[in-house]
Amino acid sequence: MGVYDLDGKIIQAADLIVHAGNVVVFTGAGVSTESGIPDFRSPGGIWTRFDPEDFTIQKFLSSPETRKKQWQILLEGGLFANAEPNRAHLAVAELEEIGKLNCVITQNVDNLHQKAGNSPEKVYELHGNMRWLKCMSCNARYPVGDVVERFRAKVEVPDCERCQGILKPDVVFFGELLPELTLKNATAHATRCDLMIVIGSSLVVYPAAYMPMYAKEAGAKLVIINNTPTSFDDAADVVIHHSAGAVMERIMENVKRRP
Repeated sequence: MGVYDLDGKIIQAADLIVHAGNVVVFTGAGVSTESGIPDFRSPGGIWTRFDPEDFTIQKFLSSPETRKKQWQILLEGGLFANAEPNRAHLAVAELEEIGKLNCVITQNVDNLHQKAGNSPEKVYELHGNMRWLKCMSCNARYPVGDVVERFRAKVEVPDCERCQGILKPDVVFFGELLPELTLKNATAHATRCDLMIVIGSSLVVYPAAYMPMYAKEAGAKLVIINNTPTSFDDAADVVIHHSAGAVMERIMENVKRRP
């Protein structure tokens, strides 16, 4: 894409934001890779370092060895405990700050939207959040950091303090359904927005990838910012194949210059 094409598309996207009354942002792994978090499928990604089988709910529940592996990941600092928000996260937080953002719907589990400044109640995490552990029996939730500090020296994997049930990272494993209420609320926001901005998602993981379809079918404008083409590009009003951070920063600079 030439520089003038990119400039024009950034202005188009900024125009849509300025004239929108209800903006929903949908984010995927491409937002967080710029914070040093590898995605799952690319070379060097999560699945080149860990066995995907260890992230199935069936194996997690049935195999003490798999639970030990998960605990070891948490002891080593999680998959991305030290990651910091990048320019894309900060730009999305700015959208909320200027009163344009209705909510963020994200496939990511890294908590970086909240860390960047988005209100937690405006972030719908379709795949959960790695900062928490959840009891599979009584649904009690514990901050990962607290549990790690209390049990770091113990050999055995900790269990639930309330009922001694199995503790699992509060993210969606293979074989699990997406959190029902979160999905319902996210869908409702997608169908009511007048602009959806997709950032850093290849839109291949369902049912999350239905969100831009819901928005478009309800009459919303659609902007897609992703390094590579998606199957939704033809339906979008603006498509920008470029890095999320650089593009979102420039879009927000353009928006803030408007009277």
